[in-house]
Amino acid sequence: MVYGVILAGGRGERFWPLSRIERPKQFLRLTSNKMMLEETIDRVLPLIPRDRIRIVTGEEMRPYILQNCAAISDEHILAEPVGRNTAPAIGLAAAHLAKEDPEAVMVVLSADHLIRPAEKLLKILQAGTAIAAQEDSLITIGIVPTRPETGYGYIKLGDLYKLQDSIPVHYVSGFTEKPRAAVALDYYYSNKYLWNSGMFIWSARAILEAMRKCQPDLGRLLDDYSRHIGTPGQTEACRGLYAEANGISIDFAVLEKADNVLTIKADIIWDDVGDWRALERYKQKDRDNCVIVGDAVTHESFETTIYNDGDGLVATLGVSDLIIVKANHITLVAHRTRSQDIKQLLAKINESEEYRKYL
Repeated sequence: MVYGVILAGGRGERFWPLSRIERPKQFLRLTSNKMMLEETIDRVLPLIPRDRIRIVTGEEMRPYILQNCAAISDEHILAEPVGRNTAPAIGLAAAHLAKEDPEAVMVVLSADHLIRPAEKLLKILQAGTAIAAQEDSLITIGIVPTRPETGYGYIKLGDLYKLQDSIPVHYVSGFTEKPRAAVALDYYYSNKYLWNSGMFIWSARAILEAMRKCQPDLGRLLDDYSRHIGTPGQTEACRGLYAEANGISIDFAVLEKADNVLTIKADIIWDDVGDWRALERYKQKDRDNCVIVGDAVTHESFETTIYNDGDGLVATLGVSDLIIVKANHITLVAHRTRSQDIKQLLAKINESEEYRKYL
Protein backbone atom coordinates (compact mmCIF):
# COMPACT_ATOMS: atom_id res chain seq x y z
CA MET A 1 0.00 0.00 0.00
CA VAL A 2 0.94 3.63 -0.42
CA TYR A 3 1.67 5.72 2.69
CA GLY A 4 2.26 9.44 3.07
CA VAL A 5 5.22 10.54 5.18
CA ILE A 6 5.10 14.24 6.01
CA LEU A 7 8.25 15.84 7.40
CA ALA A 8 7.15 18.51 9.87
CA GLY A 9 10.18 18.99 12.07
CA GLY A 10 11.67 22.30 10.90
CA ARG A 11 11.51 25.57 12.83
CA GLY A 12 10.97 27.95 9.91
CA GLU A 13 13.21 30.59 11.46
CA ARG A 14 13.13 32.78 8.36
CA PHE A 15 9.46 33.51 9.13
CA TRP A 16 10.26 34.96 12.55
CA PRO A 17 8.58 36.61 14.41
CA LEU A 18 5.39 34.91 13.15
CA SER A 19 7.17 31.56 13.35
CA ARG A 20 8.35 30.86 16.89
CA ILE A 21 9.79 27.89 18.74
CA GLU A 22 6.35 26.94 20.04
CA ARG A 23 4.64 27.46 16.66
CA PRO A 24 6.97 26.83 13.70
CA LYS A 25 6.20 27.57 10.06
CA GLN A 26 4.31 24.36 9.25
CA PHE A 27 1.62 25.38 11.76
CA LEU A 28 1.10 28.84 10.27
CA ARG A 29 -1.62 29.92 7.87
CA LEU A 30 0.66 31.51 5.30
CA THR A 31 -0.76 30.27 2.01
CA SER A 32 -4.47 29.93 2.89
CA ASN A 33 -6.82 29.87 5.88
CA LYS A 34 -5.46 26.41 6.79
CA MET A 35 -2.22 25.50 8.48
CA MET A 36 0.42 24.48 5.96
CA LEU A 37 0.53 21.00 7.51
CA GLU A 38 -3.24 20.67 7.04
CA GLU A 39 -2.89 21.76 3.41
CA THR A 40 -0.26 19.09 2.83
CA ILE A 41 -2.50 16.38 4.28
CA ASP A 42 -5.56 17.50 2.31
CA ARG A 43 -3.55 17.65 -0.90
CA VAL A 44 -2.89 13.90 -0.95
CA LEU A 45 -6.13 12.58 0.56
CA PRO A 46 -7.57 11.44 -2.78
CA LEU A 47 -4.58 9.08 -3.09
CA ILE A 48 -3.63 8.39 0.52
CA PRO A 49 -6.28 8.15 3.27
CA ARG A 50 -5.63 9.76 6.65
CA ASP A 51 -5.01 6.41 8.36
CA ARG A 52 -2.01 5.85 6.07
CA ILE A 53 -0.41 9.23 6.77
CA ARG A 54 2.56 9.43 9.12
CA ILE A 55 3.91 12.73 10.45
CA VAL A 56 7.55 12.98 11.53
CA THR A 57 8.05 15.89 13.90
CA GLY A 58 9.62 16.93 17.17
CA GLU A 59 8.26 15.44 20.38
CA GLU A 60 7.21 18.89 21.59
CA MET A 61 4.95 19.29 18.55
CA ARG A 62 2.90 16.14 19.18
CA PRO A 63 0.18 17.83 21.33
CA TYR A 64 -0.17 20.67 18.84
CA ILE A 65 -0.72 18.27 15.93
CA LEU A 66 -3.26 16.19 17.85
CA GLN A 67 -5.17 19.35 18.75
CA ASN A 68 -5.16 20.92 15.30
CA CYS A 69 -5.07 18.14 12.70
CA ALA A 70 -8.35 16.29 12.37
CA ALA A 71 -8.25 12.49 12.44
CA ILE A 72 -4.47 12.19 12.88
CA SER A 73 -4.02 9.64 15.64
CA ASP A 74 -1.23 9.63 18.18
CA GLU A 75 0.29 6.38 16.91
CA HIS A 76 0.73 7.91 13.46
CA ILE A 77 2.94 10.71 14.78
CA LEU A 78 6.59 9.65 14.75
CA ALA A 79 8.28 11.92 17.27
CA GLU A 80 11.98 12.70 17.07
CA PRO A 81 13.70 13.41 20.39
CA VAL A 82 15.98 15.86 18.57
CA GLY A 83 16.23 17.09 14.98
CA ARG A 84 18.85 15.31 12.86
CA ASN A 85 17.91 16.50 9.35
CA THR A 86 15.98 14.50 6.75
CA ALA A 87 17.94 11.24 6.47
CA PRO A 88 17.27 10.02 10.04
CA ALA A 89 13.68 11.33 9.84
CA ILE A 90 12.98 9.39 6.65
CA GLY A 91 14.81 6.35 8.02
CA LEU A 92 12.65 6.43 11.15
CA ALA A 93 9.45 6.45 9.06
CA ALA A 94 10.77 3.73 6.74
CA ALA A 95 11.64 1.47 9.68
CA HIS A 96 8.12 1.78 11.09
CA LEU A 97 6.41 1.26 7.75
CA ALA A 98 8.58 -1.73 6.80
CA LYS A 99 7.66 -3.32 10.12
CA GLU A 100 3.96 -2.65 9.57
CA ASP A 101 3.82 -3.45 5.84
CA PRO A 102 6.86 -5.02 4.14
CA GLU A 103 5.55 -3.85 0.74
CA ALA A 104 4.94 -0.25 1.86
CA VAL A 105 5.53 2.50 -0.70
CA MET A 106 6.37 5.90 0.77
CA VAL A 107 5.44 9.30 -0.63
CA VAL A 108 7.68 11.71 1.29
CA LEU A 109 6.50 15.32 1.46
CA SER A 110 7.43 18.46 3.35
CA ALA A 111 4.79 20.10 5.51
CA ASP A 112 5.49 23.63 4.34
CA HIS A 113 5.32 23.75 0.54
CA LEU A 114 2.95 25.56 -1.78
CA ILE A 115 1.84 23.29 -4.64
CA ARG A 116 -0.75 23.97 -7.34
CA PRO A 117 -2.74 22.43 -8.86
CA ALA A 118 -3.15 19.52 -6.45
CA GLU A 119 -4.73 17.38 -9.18
CA LYS A 120 -1.56 17.52 -11.25
CA LEU A 121 0.58 16.55 -8.27
CA LEU A 122 -1.66 13.55 -7.63
CA LYS A 123 -1.09 12.28 -11.18
CA ILE A 124 2.66 12.59 -10.63
CA LEU A 125 2.45 10.72 -7.33
CA GLN A 126 0.35 7.97 -8.90
CA ALA A 127 2.94 7.51 -11.66
CA GLY A 128 5.80 7.42 -9.17
CA THR A 129 4.13 5.00 -6.77
CA ALA A 130 3.35 2.65 -9.67
CA ILE A 131 7.09 2.45 -10.41
CA ALA A 132 8.15 2.19 -6.77
CA ALA A 133 5.72 -0.67 -6.17
CA GLN A 134 7.39 -2.72 -8.92
CA GLU A 135 11.09 -1.90 -8.56
CA ASP A 136 13.64 -0.60 -6.05
CA SER A 137 14.14 2.82 -7.65
CA LEU A 138 14.56 5.96 -5.57
CA ILE A 139 12.38 8.60 -7.20
CA THR A 140 12.74 12.34 -6.74
CA ILE A 141 10.26 14.93 -7.97
CA GLY A 142 11.98 17.70 -9.90
CA ILE A 143 10.23 20.99 -10.62
CA VAL A 144 10.57 22.77 -13.97
CA PRO A 145 12.23 26.08 -12.95
CA THR A 146 10.35 29.33 -13.48
CA ARG A 147 13.29 31.60 -12.62
CA PRO A 148 17.06 31.37 -11.97
CA GLU A 149 16.77 30.63 -8.25
CA THR A 150 19.92 30.55 -6.08
CA GLY A 151 18.14 29.33 -2.94
CA TYR A 152 17.21 25.86 -4.24
CA GLY A 153 19.13 22.70 -5.02
CA TYR A 154 19.04 21.40 -8.60
CA ILE A 155 18.73 18.01 -10.29
CA LYS A 156 20.48 17.49 -13.61
CA LEU A 157 18.33 15.52 -16.01
CA GLY A 158 19.76 12.35 -17.51
CA ASP A 159 18.29 10.28 -20.32
CA LEU A 160 14.63 9.43 -20.43
CA TYR A 161 13.97 6.28 -18.39
CA LYS A 162 10.35 5.79 -19.42
CA LEU A 163 6.99 7.42 -19.79
CA GLN A 164 4.74 6.36 -16.94
CA ASP A 165 1.12 7.25 -17.67
CA SER A 166 2.42 9.86 -20.16
CA ILE A 167 4.59 11.46 -17.44
CA PRO A 168 8.34 11.64 -18.23
CA VAL A 169 10.66 9.85 -15.81
CA HIS A 170 14.40 10.44 -16.24
CA TYR A 171 17.64 9.07 -14.92
CA VAL A 172 19.42 11.56 -12.65
CA SER A 173 22.73 12.81 -13.96
CA GLY A 174 23.73 14.75 -10.84
CA PHE A 175 22.77 17.11 -8.03
CA THR A 176 23.89 20.68 -7.36
CA GLU A 177 23.34 22.64 -4.16
CA LYS A 178 22.30 26.32 -4.28
CA PRO A 179 24.35 27.63 -7.21
CA ARG A 180 25.72 31.13 -7.71
CA ALA A 181 23.50 33.56 -9.63
CA ALA A 182 25.36 33.17 -12.93
CA VAL A 183 25.24 29.38 -12.68
CA ALA A 184 21.54 29.43 -11.78
CA LEU A 185 20.91 31.54 -14.89
CA ASP A 186 22.71 28.98 -17.05
CA TYR A 187 20.66 26.19 -15.48
CA TYR A 188 17.43 28.05 -16.12
CA TYR A 189 18.09 28.52 -19.82
CA SER A 190 19.62 25.10 -20.43
CA ASN A 191 16.37 23.15 -19.85
CA LYS A 192 18.56 20.38 -18.40
CA TYR A 193 18.01 21.14 -14.73
CA LEU A 194 15.07 20.88 -12.34
CA TRP A 195 14.58 22.27 -8.87
CA ASN A 196 15.02 19.63 -6.20
CA SER A 197 11.64 19.81 -4.47
CA GLY A 198 12.41 17.60 -1.48
CA MET A 199 9.53 15.28 -2.44
CA PHE A 200 10.38 11.62 -2.89
CA ILE A 201 8.78 8.26 -3.72
CA TRP A 202 10.22 4.83 -2.91
CA SER A 203 9.43 1.65 -1.11
CA ALA A 204 10.38 1.45 2.56
CA ARG A 205 12.48 -1.59 1.69
CA ALA A 206 14.40 0.25 -1.05
CA ILE A 207 15.31 3.31 1.00
CA LEU A 208 16.42 1.23 3.99
CA GLU A 209 18.63 -0.88 1.73
CA ALA A 210 20.06 2.28 0.17
CA MET A 211 20.87 3.63 3.63
CA ARG A 212 22.64 0.40 4.54
CA LYS A 213 24.80 0.73 1.42
CA CYS A 214 25.41 4.50 1.40
CA GLN A 215 25.37 5.20 5.15
CA PRO A 216 26.31 1.93 6.91
CA ASP A 217 26.31 3.48 10.39
CA LEU A 218 22.84 4.92 9.98
CA GLY A 219 21.64 1.67 8.43
CA ARG A 220 22.93 -0.28 11.41
CA LEU A 221 21.28 2.14 13.85
CA LEU A 222 17.95 1.84 12.05
CA ASP A 223 18.15 -1.96 11.99
CA ASP A 224 18.86 -1.96 15.74
CA TYR A 225 15.95 0.39 16.36
CA SER A 226 13.59 -1.65 14.19
CA ARG A 227 13.90 -4.60 16.54
CA HIS A 228 12.41 -2.47 19.34
CA ILE A 229 9.41 -1.10 17.42
CA GLY A 230 6.22 -2.08 19.19
CA THR A 231 8.01 -3.13 22.38
CA PRO A 232 8.20 -1.37 25.77
CA GLY A 233 11.75 -0.33 24.87
CA GLN A 234 10.80 1.58 21.71
CA THR A 235 11.03 5.09 23.21
CA GLU A 236 14.41 4.47 24.75
CA ALA A 237 15.67 2.85 21.55
CA CYS A 238 14.54 5.92 19.59
CA ARG A 239 16.51 8.17 21.94
CA GLY A 240 19.54 5.95 21.40
CA LEU A 241 19.12 6.10 17.61
CA TYR A 242 19.06 9.88 17.61
CA ALA A 243 21.87 10.20 20.13
CA GLU A 244 24.19 8.35 17.75
CA ALA A 245 22.86 9.38 14.32
CA ASN A 246 24.61 12.16 12.43
CA GLY A 247 22.53 15.07 11.18
CA ILE A 248 22.54 14.75 7.39
CA SER A 249 20.09 15.34 4.57
CA ILE A 250 18.73 12.49 2.50
CA ASP A 251 20.30 14.10 -0.57
CA PHE A 252 23.85 14.03 0.80
CA ALA A 253 23.38 10.76 2.66
CA VAL A 254 21.87 8.64 -0.11
CA LEU A 255 20.68 10.26 -3.33
CA GLU A 256 24.06 11.67 -4.39
CA LYS A 257 25.65 8.24 -3.85
CA ALA A 258 23.04 5.72 -5.02
CA ASP A 259 22.94 4.39 -8.59
CA ASN A 260 19.17 3.78 -8.79
CA VAL A 261 17.90 7.36 -8.59
CA LEU A 262 15.23 8.63 -10.98
CA THR A 263 13.42 11.94 -11.25
CA ILE A 264 9.93 12.80 -12.43
CA LYS A 265 9.81 16.05 -14.35
CA ALA A 266 6.96 18.02 -12.77
CA ASP A 267 5.63 21.07 -14.56
CA ILE A 268 3.61 22.42 -11.61
CA ILE A 269 3.53 25.53 -9.44
CA TRP A 270 5.78 24.81 -6.47
CA ASP A 271 7.37 26.99 -3.81
CA ASP A 272 9.12 25.96 -0.64
CA VAL A 273 7.87 29.17 1.02
CA GLY A 274 11.32 29.62 2.48
CA ASP A 275 11.22 33.22 3.71
CA TRP A 276 9.12 36.37 3.76
CA ARG A 277 9.84 37.19 0.10
CA ALA A 278 7.88 34.09 -0.90
CA LEU A 279 4.73 36.10 -0.18
CA GLU A 280 5.60 38.29 -3.17
CA ARG A 281 5.24 35.26 -5.44
CA TYR A 282 1.76 34.14 -4.46
CA LYS A 283 -0.02 37.00 -2.64
CA GLN A 284 -1.80 39.73 -4.54
CA LYS A 285 0.07 43.04 -4.73
CA ASP A 286 -1.35 46.54 -4.66
CA ARG A 287 -0.64 49.19 -7.28
CA ASP A 288 2.67 50.02 -5.58
CA ASN A 289 3.81 46.39 -5.66
CA CYS A 290 3.28 46.02 -1.92
CA VAL A 291 2.01 42.83 -0.31
CA ILE A 292 -0.24 43.58 2.65
CA VAL A 293 -1.66 41.02 5.08
CA GLY A 294 -3.65 42.40 8.01
CA ASP A 295 -4.36 46.03 8.89
CA ALA A 296 -1.93 48.44 7.26
CA VAL A 297 -1.95 51.85 5.56
CA THR A 298 0.81 52.85 3.17
CA HIS A 299 1.59 56.18 1.55
CA GLU A 300 4.27 56.61 -1.08
CA SER A 301 5.63 53.21 -0.10
CA PHE A 302 6.79 50.71 -2.69
CA GLU A 303 7.93 47.08 -3.10
CA THR A 304 7.28 46.38 0.58
CA THR A 305 5.76 43.36 2.32
CA ILE A 306 3.70 44.08 5.44
CA TYR A 307 2.32 41.29 7.63
CA ASN A 308 0.27 42.42 10.63
CA ASP A 309 -0.78 39.38 12.64
CA GLY A 310 -2.27 41.22 15.60
CA ASP A 311 -4.39 44.14 16.70
CA GLY A 312 -3.53 47.70 15.81
CA LEU A 313 -2.25 49.25 12.62
CA VAL A 314 1.00 49.27 10.66
CA ALA A 315 1.51 52.54 8.78
CA THR A 316 4.34 53.40 6.40
CA LEU A 317 5.38 56.64 4.74
CA GLY A 318 7.97 57.02 2.02
CA VAL A 319 9.67 53.66 2.37
CA SER A 320 10.55 50.96 -0.13
CA ASP A 321 12.07 47.47 -0.36
CA LEU A 322 11.22 46.50 3.20
CA ILE A 323 9.73 43.56 5.07
CA ILE A 324 7.67 44.65 8.07
CA VAL A 325 6.13 42.04 10.34
CA LYS A 326 4.16 42.71 13.52
CA ALA A 327 3.42 39.60 15.60
CA ASN A 328 3.58 38.38 19.17
CA HIS A 329 4.60 41.75 20.68
CA ILE A 330 7.49 41.81 18.21
CA THR A 331 8.05 44.03 15.18
CA LEU A 332 10.55 43.07 12.50
CA VAL A 333 11.81 45.61 9.96
CA ALA A 334 14.25 44.24 7.39
CA HIS A 335 15.46 45.07 3.93
CA ARG A 336 13.80 42.66 1.54
CA THR A 337 17.16 41.58 0.08
CA ARG A 338 18.14 40.25 3.54
CA SER A 339 15.12 38.01 4.02
CA GLN A 340 17.24 34.84 3.98
CA ASP A 341 19.55 36.23 6.67
CA ILE A 342 17.05 36.41 9.54
CA LYS A 343 18.87 33.54 11.26
CA GLN A 344 21.78 35.93 11.82
CA LEU A 345 19.46 38.29 13.66
CA LEU A 346 18.03 35.45 15.76
CA ALA A 347 21.54 34.39 16.73
CA LYS A 348 22.16 37.90 18.05
CA ILE A 349 18.86 37.89 19.97
CA ASN A 350 19.81 34.52 21.45
CA GLU A 351 22.90 36.12 22.96
CA SER A 352 20.70 38.17 25.26
CA GLU A 353 19.08 36.39 28.20
CA GLU A 354 16.56 39.23 28.38
CA TYR A 355 15.45 38.89 24.74
CA ARG A 356 15.69 35.11 24.35
CA LYS A 357 12.02 34.79 25.29
CA TYR A 358 11.12 36.33 21.91
CA LEU A 359 12.60 33.49 19.88
